[in-house]
Amino acid sequence: MTSNILIKPFKTPYNSAPFSKIKNEHFLPAFKQCIEEAKAEIDTIVNNTEEPTFKNTIEALEFSGEQLDRVSSIFFNLNSAETNDTIQKIAQEVSPLLSEFSNDITLNESLFKRIKAVYNSKSSLNLTTEQKTLLDKKYKSFSRNGANLPDDKKEKLREIDKELSKLKLKFGENILAETNKFEMLITDEAELSGLPEGAMEAAKQLAESKDQEGWLFTLDYPSYIPFVTYADNRELRKKITLAAGSKGFNNDALDNQDIVLKIAKLRFERSNLLGYKTHAHFVLEERMAKTPDKVESFLNELLEKAKPAADGEFKNLQNFAKELDGIEQLEKWDGSYYSEKLKQKLFNLDDELLKPYFKLENVIDGAFTIANKLFDLNFEEINDIDKYHEDVLTYKVTNSDGDFISSFYADFFPRSGKRNGAWMTSYKPQSMKNGVNDRPHISIVCNFTKPTKSKPSLLTFNEVTTLFHEFGHALHGMLANTTYPSLSGTSVFWDFVELPSQVMENWCYEKEALELFAKHYQTGEVIPMDLVEKIKESATFHQGMQTLRQISFGLLDMSWHAGESPETIKNVKAHEVEAFKNTTLYPEVAENCMSTSFSHIFQGGYSSGYYSYKWAEVLDADAFEYFKETGIFNKETATKFKNNVLSLGGTEDPMVLYKRFRGKEPQPEALLRRAGLLRK
Repeated sequence: MTSNILIKPFKTPYNSAPFSKIKNEHFLPAFKQCIEEAKAEIDTIVNNTEEPTFKNTIEALEFSGEQLDRVSSIFFNLNSAETNDTIQKIAQEVSPLLSEFSNDITLNESLFKRIKAVYNSKSSLNLTTEQKTLLDKKYKSFSRNGANLPDDKKEKLREIDKELSKLKLKFGENILAETNKFEMLITDEAELSGLPEGAMEAAKQLAESKDQEGWLFTLDYPSYIPFVTYADNRELRKKITLAAGSKGFNNDALDNQDIVLKIAKLRFERSNLLGYKTHAHFVLEERMAKTPDKVESFLNELLEKAKPAADGEFKNLQNFAKELDGIEQLEKWDGSYYSEKLKQKLFNLDDELLKPYFKLENVIDGAFTIANKLFDLNFEEINDIDKYHEDVLTYKVTNSDGDFISSFYADFFPRSGKRNGAWMTSYKPQSMKNGVNDRPHISIVCNFTKPTKSKPSLLTFNEVTTLFHEFGHALHGMLANTTYPSLSGTSVFWDFVELPSQVMENWCYEKEALELFAKHYQTGEVIPMDLVEKIKESATFHQGMQTLRQISFGLLDMSWHAGESPETIKNVKAHEVEAFKNTTLYPEVAENCMSTSFSHIFQGGYSSGYYSYKWAEVLDADAFEYFKETGIFNKETATKFKNNVLSLGGTEDPMVLYKRFRGKEPQPEALLRRAGLLRK
């Protein structure tokens, strides 16, 4: 066992993950040994004969299992960004072990007794704000997860959690397999009409890489999005749209319908077992929103404002498609295509016109420059830490005094072992122990267009905002400055976590910020200001429809998790159609189903939490109005944001932190103003 790199402390620069030395066969033995070591640490706490104190119980528990946490973060991050069949098999074996271990802690009566003793004496303990929060969260993590249950119900809880961990993994594996399975090879160049040169070149390169003649398109976003946005061939747009929309819904070995029903039922059963009406009631107790009623009234209030705008926008789009091409009925595979054409007509703004100004390297530098101007951070590319794939870029982040703040991994291009979408994650959290501020290792993962033989990676404007979004999450992780790892960085209420990410997107629309990095990749010319104005003007284009789309996902999430018993749901598709009835614009497509590939809620951590994107938009629009009032690079405002939001993680109630930064509670009107949805 001693030769297993994952079991010993890493002797690497910045204690970084030694990817090049990790072999797949290391993971399972490392998990098993680290679980045993963590159990021993728990036993030490439980068997302590001294009276329970904050230090010997709460703090000791907080810092237990550190190596297990490291191994878990490395393994599960690889399972998302660089997976293979072996890793997926290990994940199926490891997830129940981790679930069981988590339950072993939560359902340990002797441990809970000690925690309860500290919790009951908290008023006499003279704790800091952060310590009070930690104590409260530790107590709740036990009481909310079965510590007070009788033994037979504890056993049932264990079974449910084990089963859920397997089902969620299987759901994600099926979606990745579906994404990788679909290929659309086009051999007749005439069928590529309308496609930008860059998309055609990338498709040709992809075909060549697989020893095929022609142009190859897949469901990876950099391939899929340009096709549905620009391809004139309506039948081919339909083909690829149906493939994307039917992931997990093909009644085959990769079908997710039963998995969705099982997950929903098990979550409901689990919440009932713990004394909650539904899974949403359980989840939302620890969110800013607090209750399903509050979430549903928030979404319906937005729906009331957005629906008339969305209906008007859709009608205009329908009329435009009819005038242009005689389309009698606008279908889902027409939406992006005609929206882009209409946008070009209204604003004379074509994403292809913008892309030359958004070379990936320049956008990265732009994000770094903005972070420097706002938060005094410096980014230096380094090559002395291991990477898990050659495409990954690695950086050392320091402050203006030269102190090490974080290491930063950036992984931008699609590949077969990587799931679609974009996310931020961490390989090691920040914490303070024995007087040492142990700094974090942060990563962002995206799926942008790869460079081709003739062009660098040029981003669409949407990809630019995606990069800034994930970079905002990364800043939240990097600037963490708390004592306890479970309260550090992005470990905040789920409906608060999107504030730092979404607020960063705002800089992409500002002339002062764009001038720093939006430069033509061939001439170096700064983006013309008329294009900047068009970007700003078009920012509210189809905001009604976009808002309606996000609301529909939030309502679908709540329909699975806040309604009556899922036992009554027999048909995933029928349930979904009902959930979408007030937000539907396009005709229903029988072959498609959103739920079977809704990874956010059935694989990721957004169950009963998808509304948080819109919730956080209220916060971010309100926060950015403050920046606009004082200046988008105003140091005082930026420092208030850094000190009260970015660095304090989950150490205090998010509304307290927000008000300390802003001086008042957020106003929803700021979002409606920005989206152009407030009636003048």
